[in-house]
Amino acid sequence: MTLQQEAIETPLDATEPVTQTRRPVSRLALIGRRLSRMPRFWIGLGVFVFMVLWAVVGPLAYPYSPTQRDALNMGMGPTQLHWFGTNAIGQDIYAQTLAGLQKSLLIGLIAGVSATLIAAFVGSLAGYLGGTADKVIGWVIHLLLVIPSFFILVLLSPLTRGLSWLALTFFLAIFSWMIMAQVVRNQTRSLRNRDFVRAARFMGMPTRKILSRHIIPNVASLLIIDATLGIVTAIMAETSLSYFGFGVQTPDVSLGTLLADGTSAAVTRPWLFVFPAGVLILLLFAISLVGDALRDAIDPTSEVNRA
Repeated sequence: MTLQQEAIETPLDATEPVTQTRRPVSRLALIGRRLSRMPRFWIGLGVFVFMVLWAVVGPLAYPYSPTQRDALNMGMGPTQLHWFGTNAIGQDIYAQTLAGLQKSLLIGLIAGVSATLIAAFVGSLAGYLGGTADKVIGWVIHLLLVIPSFFILVLLSPLTRGLSWLALTFFLAIFSWMIMAQVVRNQTRSLRNRDFVRAARFMGMPTRKILSRHIIPNVASLLIIDATLGIVTAIMAETSLSYFGFGVQTPDVSLGTLLADGTSAAVTRPWLFVFPAGVLILLLFAISLVGDALRDAIDPTSEVNRA
């Protein structure tokens, strides 16, 4: 019997391990797998989605508007008629809290995401171009980092009093991108010398396409984390400015304005302060949980991923 016939007729031992080649796992799938093992991510995401839906659908299912007054129930506590009570002029606190939640969410989402987009563009452009452009942009970034943005926003508040809340959102985005831009700038410096970036440059690909196809996708994980935490920062900044009278102005309402109105009555009529404050804390807590989980899932050096 030849060796070939013996190999054909001899059955394989079932106990021998069979080596199988595994398909490489994409980075997105790896991040999704890590997030699936993080309860805090699902808790935070669930609470955030609930609050967004509550802010959108809640006012449609409630009979009172934020400006409507009930002359027979002024300064009353929570009842079946007014779930969060009323203020001194009979306005419903539940309706105002939902309106304030809507405004704070809009400002936070727009300002936080816009600041991240500015950081991605400015940081990647400076790091890729290098030379004089990098020095000038770096100088502007360091200058804005030194200037206290909160006080600048306070000084600019007279300009926004006659404008809508979009002006406040614009200024919040303008003064919130510098730190992430510095991070993207440093990352781009190391990416511009990679082979795939050099090949794209030698092929004559324009700068905007190199940045959008090769640079920014490689720092997308950092940008996602920054956008999530930037929403928290923008909401806190808007709330602080509105609390001190420099942010959202009447007739608009936000969680900051509700906290400012309820502070003086926090002891005598606590529902004016407790409900808006509770909604704000719950919102910031939910977004922070999502951002913290994303950071651990994306960062390969975190303690969770090493465990």
